[in-house]
Amino acid sequence: MPTVIPAPSPTILPVCESRMGFPVRRVYCVGRNYAAHAVEMGHDPDKEAPFFFQKNPDNLDPGGTFPYPPLSSDVHHEVELAVMLKSGHASIAVDRALEHIYGYAVALDMTRRDLQAEAKKAGRPWEAAKAFERSAPVGTIMPAADCGFLNEGRIALTVNGETRQDGNLNQLIWKAPEVISRLSDLFQLGAGDVILTGTPSGVGAVERGDVLEASIDGLPDLTVKVV
Repeated sequence: MPTVIPAPSPTILPVCESRMGFPVRRVYCVGRNYAAHAVEMGHDPDKEAPFFFQKNPDNLDPGGTFPYPPLSSDVHHEVELAVMLKSGHASIAVDRALEHIYGYAVALDMTRRDLQAEAKKAGRPWEAAKAFERSAPVGTIMPAADCGFLNEGRIALTVNGETRQDGNLNQLIWKAPEVISRLSDLFQLGAGDVILTGTPSGVGAVERGDVLEASIDGLPDLTVKVV
């Protein structure tokens, strides 16, 4: 029906070697899904079931720049594998989860770490730390039909040429099929959903002018400048 104000533009992400884009419906993120990162954040990975938080669809940004956000002096990088769904429903079995994956991309979960620490201390939600504008730079999507289903491969990030994060997808505590299945018990998943699967250890602060280069074996690299 006609709208009383202009309808917001949808978030559409580029797909490798295609003139058609991927429309984003929802964005889910998995917290502390690499053991070494859980440890560096002060947690025991052996005792935690997966937990989730969300970003907004328009936080995903393929533009190549990351504006340093206001009200923070401690913004951290977190390189992640993004999983894009082509379908979904409630209560997806683990052994059927791969059927719902459209493709993958390299992504960054940029975090206002100081605001997150304040929220944790007060027992409050994380949105101000995680879901701010352009907080999820994302690379070009590679369809699973072209790269296969990713369950291992190097995931890394450099800042100004210096390696900060270096891990492997096989180090994920909860693999993509398990994440999809668990999420589908909590939410009704659907086409256009994006899942950021967690980050390896080595997260750290960025400064204006830094150049971040994120990579995952088999996917297009992502280069982002902090402005």
